[in-house]
Amino acid sequence: MSYAPASPQDRFVLVTEVGTRDGFQSEKEFIPTEVKAALINALIDAGVTSFEATSFVSPRAVPQLADAAKVMELVHRKPGVRLTGLVPNARGAERAAAAKVDMMACFVSASETHCQANLNKSIDAALLDYAEFAPIAKQYNITLRGAVATAFGCPFEGEVSIDNVLKIVGAYMAGGARHISLGDTTGMATPPVVTRTVEAIRKQFPEAMIALHFHNTRGIGLANVMNGLELGIREYESSFGGLGGCPFAPGATGNICTEDLVYLLHECGYETGINLDQLAAVARRVQEVMHRDLPGQYMKSGARLKLSSLESVRRAVG
Repeated sequence: MSYAPASPQDRFVLVTEVGTRDGFQSEKEFIPTEVKAALINALIDAGVTSFEATSFVSPRAVPQLADAAKVMELVHRKPGVRLTGLVPNARGAERAAAAKVDMMACFVSASETHCQANLNKSIDAALLDYAEFAPIAKQYNITLRGAVATAFGCPFEGEVSIDNVLKIVGAYMAGGARHISLGDTTGMATPPVVTRTVEAIRKQFPEAMIALHFHNTRGIGLANVMNGLELGIREYESSFGGLGGCPFAPGATGNICTEDLVYLLHECGYETGINLDQLAAVARRVQEVMHRDLPGQYMKSGARLKLSSLESVRRAVG
């Protein structure tokens, strides 16, 4: 099996950093606004061009992201960098538009139970919220992105209905979204599940631009990425250091790690435009901010061909 891209034009993979939103949202200790913006700026300097930067949900619901507008204000905008804000409803959309986001994203769970746990409403009610704020994005000429949470399985219901996934994608497309993100919210994705879900969407909505968002709950997040690459998916969402995880799902752990993802892509011959050493330095900085070790591996071990002197290691005796 060859892991090399089929052609030069197929070589670029867009990596969307979600750490300052998905990674930080459940942290109990408030992370200073200036720190959040500084991390985004450092990642921009490292070559990252796509971010789910923050969320315009109610500050009461997610106090950690109450500073969304100020974070956007402090980011050093550069041409070609896309800053996405998560938007739950029309009020959030107006706030996001005022903060000059480049893209508005929303999410609806493909599982009724998880949708109630996460949004406190049914799938149909959540899609009505999307229908209300989609025209606001159009009014301000802001691109829409629709995410399907628990797209590959639900910790409360088990397998999710592909009909539910298609229903949500259809509603997104009808409202003007062409960017569709499939979320492995609780790390239940496997390559066969990813394949059948992606193929079902492509059959019914061939114009959809699909991105994949994997978690590493069961240790196969990057295996799912490899499968996604074989399917031709060229955008992946990840979090610095592997930070994050759904707060409304038992046993859920962090997102796939951005540095580990970029390392894998580069080793397989893909291009990201990202400087891996600078990226790893940002991840180590995030560890300092969090005051704990994070699960990312590349930032600890470094490049595959990084050599050590014999004198720097213990030697067997006897």
